[in-house]
Amino acid sequence: MSETETALPGRRGQAARNNILILDAARHVFLGDPKAPISQVAERAGVGISALYRRYPSKEVLLRHICHDGLLLYIGEAEVAAEEPDGWTALTGFLARVVEHDVHSLTVHLAGTFTPTPEMGQDARRAGELTKQLVERAHASGRLRPDVVAEDIGMILECCAAIRVDDDPDRTLELRNRYLALLVEGLSAKGPDLPGPPPRPGEMNGRWRPS
Repeated sequence: MSETETALPGRRGQAARNNILILDAARHVFLGDPKAPISQVAERAGVGISALYRRYPSKEVLLRHICHDGLLLYIGEAEVAAEEPDGWTALTGFLARVVEHDVHSLTVHLAGTFTPTPEMGQDARRAGELTKQLVERAHASGRLRPDVVAEDIGMILECCAAIRVDDDPDRTLELRNRYLALLVEGLSAKGPDLPGPPPRPGEMNGRWRPS
């Protein structure tokens, strides 16, 4: 939501501001409990349930919107990283920004709670292509261990997203950055051989199917 939209006068401006409140509330509520009723989102946002339903006619639509937002943010950060001339710096900077923005917490936490749209599938493929390119460039720099694949990057981000201190976002980010630093050290070409093969392409995709 742009500043221009939220600065609109009258009902349009109020609707834009309500939307920000709704999305912030939804992220908080569903991160705590994906099965929570949508009424809890309206209550936390301080808006009427009718105002929420006018923009998001069902819980599934709202969940899908939140996850798609996260996916688009991931793509945006990967595109920024693509402009970095050093492949290793591009990859590690990308990881740091995705962890800072908490992209993976909701997208992974809510997997299987909604039916993805074809547009989401297209964006997911774009995200995968960008991640692969970042890994290839990091390999070319000579600083990324040769047995790392693009699927490993998603798993590293999930590990960081699993770290959460309730009601303390600053401490949560501090700990995530700590363990990301440890994980990045493990990506270094200087490290010992890793046990077991890396994730296969598509191996983890089954959890996105609605249960």
